[in-house]
Amino acid sequence: MKKNELMKSASLAFNKIGFKLQKKSPELLVAAGIVGIVVSTVMACKATTKAGNVSAEAKEALDEIHEAAEKGITKAGETYTSEDTKKDLTITYVQTGIKYAKLYGPAVVTGVGSIACILASHHVLKKRNIALAAAYTTLDKSFKDYRGRVIERFGEQVEKELRYNIKAQEVETTVVNEKGKEKTVKEIKNVAPAGWDPSKFSPYARFFDETNPAWVRNDPEQSRFYLKALQAQANDRLRARGHLFLNEVYEWLRYPLTDYGQNVGWIYDIKNPKGDNFVDFGIFEVRRETNSEYGGDYVEGFILDFNTVGDITGELATHQY
Repeated sequence: MKKNELMKSASLAFNKIGFKLQKKSPELLVAAGIVGIVVSTVMACKATTKAGNVSAEAKEALDEIHEAAEKGITKAGETYTSEDTKKDLTITYVQTGIKYAKLYGPAVVTGVGSIACILASHHVLKKRNIALAAAYTTLDKSFKDYRGRVIERFGEQVEKELRYNIKAQEVETTVVNEKGKEKTVKEIKNVAPAGWDPSKFSPYARFFDETNPAWVRNDPEQSRFYLKALQAQANDRLRARGHLFLNEVYEWLRYPLTDYGQNVGWIYDIKNPKGDNFVDFGIFEVRRETNSEYGGDYVEGFILDFNTVGDITGELATHQY
């Protein structure tokens, strides 16, 4: 029993090591390639220091052959014909080539092996990226189908409440009527808790409120018009250029650029549309609570959740405009 347990433990340990090596194979291959290139360079430098002797020996042999060919006899006094010249020249060149191959062969083999390691690393990463892209596409489609079913059954309002962790609440708002008198009215508003951030619930979403330089103070409707105008501008650029990155939209809206934003975006194609084939900011009005210690006030704002089609860098490489 103890022997079997030891064998199982050893097998499990080897499997874990094998899995870790497989997981780290791109990094290991690149490291091996870099080390190999350095080693091959050092080997080539060492070989070069010895190449002078080979070159000198070859030159000496060739000079003797040419001298004998001019005189028609060798140093030993033997007749030396043109056929002998061709034969000796061939032998000298072949022997010199073999000597050079022995000197530089190990460095060349090491260099080729190193390049192969780097290319193999790229191949592994490319396969993994393709698999990740396929998984993302499947997951995104599944999520959109799920959202569609929720909207169909409960309506868009309920879907957004669940999606962004917000609630529709009755709140009191002070408005000014036509006679200039203030009046308190009750309205149903979408309310988010203090410290709420839509990007926690939807990765590309952002909150547009008074902290943004483009926000029109005390006039959310004017801010909405600004967002609509910017959305129209984004669609104009998408149709004119054929593609648009999320980071470009973030930059227009004064949001920090992101790593994924330089890959994620939109593709415009009338014949073979990718996604919705247009830019939609997903503008959705929300009130975010401030710290309840200070009276439970609200900050007016909008959720912006962009309808990107995912990573478009692969599409751009093969897309025909």
